[in-house]
Amino acid sequence: MHQSKHLPLDDVTIVEIDNWMAAPSAGAILADLGARVIKIEPLTGDPMRGMGRPVKKDDAAESLRSYDFQFDVDNRGKQSITVALDKPEGAALVRQLVAQADVFMCNLLAKRQAKFGLDPATLFESNAKLVHATLTGYGTDGPDAWRPGYDVTAFFGRSGLYDAMREGDAGEVPMARPAQGDHTTGLALVGAILAALRLAERTGEGQVVETSLYETAVWTQASDYAVTAVDHAPVRRRARPNGLTITGNRFPCGDGNWVVFNMLPDAAYWPRLCKCLDREDLIEDPRFTDPKARYKNMPELVAIFDEILGQRSRDEWGKLFDESGLIWGPVMGLHEVPQDPHAQAIGMFPEIEHPNFGAYPTVNIPMRFATTPVKPQGPAPKIGEHTEHILAQAGFSESEIEALRAQAIVGGKASNSAD
Repeated sequence: MHQSKHLPLDDVTIVEIDNWMAAPSAGAILADLGARVIKIEPLTGDPMRGMGRPVKKDDAAESLRSYDFQFDVDNRGKQSITVALDKPEGAALVRQLVAQADVFMCNLLAKRQAKFGLDPATLFESNAKLVHATLTGYGTDGPDAWRPGYDVTAFFGRSGLYDAMREGDAGEVPMARPAQGDHTTGLALVGAILAALRLAERTGEGQVVETSLYETAVWTQASDYAVTAVDHAPVRRRARPNGLTITGNRFPCGDGNWVVFNMLPDAAYWPRLCKCLDREDLIEDPRFTDPKARYKNMPELVAIFDEILGQRSRDEWGKLFDESGLIWGPVMGLHEVPQDPHAQAIGMFPEIEHPNFGAYPTVNIPMRFATTPVKPQGPAPKIGEHTEHILAQAGFSESEIEALRAQAIVGGKASNSAD
């Protein structure tokens, strides 16, 4: 198969003003796809810089231990310029950069966009084919559009997701892992931007798109809401002993690790599962003879399965499940996944080459191209690393750049740190 040298978006320029994780993650995906992504930061940098968990590997070089990999994954492959957006000259500079771009992407609320002249109507005056993309907590209109939103509040909390994940009616609200809602919403923004780009190219007209943490979270629960939106009935929060089927439940194993089953319909897999567990006596047990009986006696059946599965480790059971043709999955720890042979085989953790400390693994975007070299294009930029380069490409002379720096409209020269 012919290998292309071109990336899907290698002729697209994106200007982004955002921070934290959601919108920046969309920019990282677009950079992996080949776009030139210009990240505009305040003079002090994105507040997410330096907030990531440090590496705990004892034999790692000092530069590796101090590097912010969490910031890196959402900002890799970008160019950074620092601009004082709160000064009229800084806002005008941003508008000048956007006039030469294909996409303007931000997580600014509508009032702040208007305050800095970065709203769609203003930017379309100098760039009629621009794609204007916004990511917020709750959207740009509606009674709560003003409300700041993070993934734990807008994505997991307000959308009903936290409540639906509780273990039974008395269960505690679980805690989400960092930025899971942010990265899901970033994917939604990427999809909107790509569709808008195609429409702008076909029509020659600018496009305005947006998504929010709240809307994306509701969509991830569309299977529930397809019915709940009709009958408004609360979702029943089922603890393990009250599950609908024994073949669609989760169980602890002897080593403290868990497995999860998803074999439907229950009746088709019940005999096979019992044979695998060497408990064929359960097949004809009057308490469990059919799906209705098993559901009625689920607490008792779950207790039996817990005892059986507690006799071997997760991986020992896994081999037996595979031999029996069961549909199951290991509940793996985060620390296990990067070493998972399947994850390695499909390239889920590719390497980035850093100029200071060499190669390190990162996380791949969830899309692969057979003939196009879509991959991380490089590490995250240092604060303001590309300020002079970006301004020079935009047509500014050296003296004009120095004047902007002297007036603190743009930041000073990039430091030699790897932040």
